[in-house]
Amino acid sequence: MIKQESVYFMCCLMLSGYVLSSCTLGGKKQQDNQRVRVLISTDIGGTDPDDNQSMAHFLMYCNEFDVEGLVSSPSYGCGSREEILRMIDLYEQDLLQLRKHDKGWLDPDYLRFITKQGRKGAVPYCGYSTATEGSEWIVKCARRVDERPLWVLVWGGLDDLAQALHDAPDIADKIHVYWIGGPNKKWSTNSYAYIVEHFPNLWFIENNSSYRGFIGKKNVEDEFNASYYDTYIKGGGKLGDDFVNYLEGHCKLGDTPSLLYLMDGDPSDPMCDSWGGSFVPLVHSSCVIIDRPTTATDTVPIYSIMEFRINGPKVDLPADSVCFTLTIGKQKWGGYYLGNGMYVVRHSTYYTGTLPYTIISDIPDFPIWNGEITVDNMWPGTFCSTDYLLGDTWYTDKPDLSLFENGVQGARTVSYWRNVVMADWGKRWSWLKE
Repeated sequence: MIKQESVYFMCCLMLSGYVLSSCTLGGKKQQDNQRVRVLISTDIGGTDPDDNQSMAHFLMYCNEFDVEGLVSSPSYGCGSREEILRMIDLYEQDLLQLRKHDKGWLDPDYLRFITKQGRKGAVPYCGYSTATEGSEWIVKCARRVDERPLWVLVWGGLDDLAQALHDAPDIADKIHVYWIGGPNKKWSTNSYAYIVEHFPNLWFIENNSSYRGFIGKKNVEDEFNASYYDTYIKGGGKLGDDFVNYLEGHCKLGDTPSLLYLMDGDPSDPMCDSWGGSFVPLVHSSCVIIDRPTTATDTVPIYSIMEFRINGPKVDLPADSVCFTLTIGKQKWGGYYLGNGMYVVRHSTYYTGTLPYTIISDIPDFPIWNGEITVDNMWPGTFCSTDYLLGDTWYTDKPDLSLFENGVQGARTVSYWRNVVMADWGKRWSWLKE
């Protein structure tokens, strides 16, 4: 017997004009002649408004994909499913204009149906917690019978993905992940650590820095940078009216490279050139164990997992209880009691240089730490025995010095294509002005 939900899902596909045929994306034809299956996990509505910008871009290209899920995953901040739905409402008001140019635009009710709420807040030290509507939807989509992988594009924390993998390990070989890491790793260190430790053979692009090659330059007054809003977006329907509310219309679009990767070249080969970057295999992910107060002479790679371990008093607290505070980079992070006098907190940063930190607790006789740590601008750095070992299908930013841009590793693999991409998007904005 077919479940009612499955029937509704298939009806929505038909209403949306879905066909499993070849399509042209951004003027370049995908090499496998198939539409790609896409699920987006986003912290939209949280601390960084560029998720709204990337959502506007996605909605204006959603006719090109088999979209199966939109999950609100705010591991930090106040992001919510409602913010995705608000963006869909704007898209619906522009749909009449868009449909003059293509019949494949997704039905707004279908998009609302596949929009799910994920975890609000970070998971504990173990890396997972309880299932959410969002994590369960990831599992359902991944388990659908289809020869194509499900591309999970993560624009925020990894908490719902980690939960899905924990609850349904069988989906690991059914999904391909493209994660905008960097600062998002800071918000989801525990879920990241869980995934790299337990699923090292996952097909995974860890874009910690290359995506920054897509961020527009405020000090460059041309049509693709500081003047892009006035040149292309202003007056472009309801989505255009809304766009100016984010960063005053300056195009950051930090999450968009994940979608661009599927719009150009051969997504199955991360080492080839594409609009969304070019990557190299990552065989070890840096993890540095810190078991003493460090000084400025102690160095860790940028984007690494720093795991502070403190031996303290044995107390009667449940394992994974938050009971002390790490203050670093002007931000506070809760640390966990693991039992038997062991206290642990993880941190990751995309800042370089020397960072002072303190570790304190209200627990009597808890050792107070005051230290410094120096962050080096090269990922993943030299191999360390405490690093996470990865399989053959984990990829990350290219380390070639020639591909650095403004000190950002791999950024040129994305910035090289930016003007072409922005011009292509500009055509779609013009559709909303007709």
